[in-house]
Amino acid sequence: MARLVENPELAFRLARAIVSDIALYNQEKVVAGIKEDSIFDVMDEELLEGREHFFSRVSPEVRNRENIYDRAIVDVLIKQAGKIESSIW
Repeated sequence: MARLVENPELAFRLARAIVSDIALYNQEKVVAGIKEDSIFDVMDEELLEGREHFFSRVSPEVRNRENIYDRAIVDVLIKQAGKIESSIW
């Protein structure tokens, strides 16, 4: 079994990579979710699966520190979706 990530910076990079993969493989759902202001409802299952994967790879001390996975969601899904037409911006 692989060692758990204990460094918060590496954990954030891992979280961003996981969320990036989710966004890449679900581009249509991301666009629809942003346009309809329902991104968290539309992507609920995928984001939960990603969170579980993140938690399985990161030490318990780092998992919820500074909301690492949630910050990655905002950085990758929300900020990068700023070019999509939506009433939310």
